[in-house]
Amino acid sequence: METLSVLITGATSGIGKACAEVFAENNWNLILWARRSERLAELKEHLQSKTKVIIQTVDVRDRHAVITALNETHFVADDNLPPGTRHPVQHIDVLINNAGLSRSLNPVQEGEYEDWDEMIDTNIKGLLNVTREIVPSMVERGTGTIINIASIAGRQAYRGGNVYGATKAAVKLLSESFQIDLNGTGVRVCNIDPGLVETEFSLVRYRGDTERAAKTYKGLTPLIGKDIADIVYFVATRPPHVSIQDVMVTPTDQANVYVVARD
Repeated sequence: METLSVLITGATSGIGKACAEVFAENNWNLILWARRSERLAELKEHLQSKTKVIIQTVDVRDRHAVITALNETHFVADDNLPPGTRHPVQHIDVLINNAGLSRSLNPVQEGEYEDWDEMIDTNIKGLLNVTREIVPSMVERGTGTIINIASIAGRQAYRGGNVYGATKAAVKLLSESFQIDLNGTGVRVCNIDPGLVETEFSLVRYRGDTERAAKTYKGLTPLIGKDIADIVYFVATRPPHVSIQDVMVTPTDQANVYVVARD
């Protein structure tokens, strides 16, 4: 049976790293993208005993880097083949668009242009850059799954969530649009909207302020990356005639973006 391949963006922490671990446990070939080369190397070291792993330092905002990385993608051959022999990746079966971030909780009148650009370029344009380069081969084969990690923030506005929420609302709408565009091709699309997941998300939002980041999850039991990764894997492994289009998942302690039960 052919080993399947998954490409995961934003693979070195949180949901992306958890997805890499879950797919590796199930013997999928991994193509892992992120901006932090050292962390990618550590992740490969951790997973390569379980499956074949490609790591590539890629900023999804950089369209040229995305195209170059895909052109260079390969798996190193098995040990019993001649040294230097490489297996080309014939195709990517599942794309997990996970790379994304939030910056600050400033009201719009105090917003920083640099923060806005980083969120828009990563969360929307980065997702489009990767999807545009991978989907044509899926359409040609008549099979493939695209899983976009959005956020509950894209369903409800909250104070200070302005641009971040807008980018995740865009991801949800793009997922719905992709579903229409790809109808009849055999390619599936799923949008996943997590609620509070304890990852480096808040640490990035608050630019390394650990005390402030910790308050996000104080007094409740949040989701962890593996909770989302298990859902991603379930979506990716449904029979070809089953398409799970949209999922919202929260901790039991969270009702919506406003209502959270804390101790």
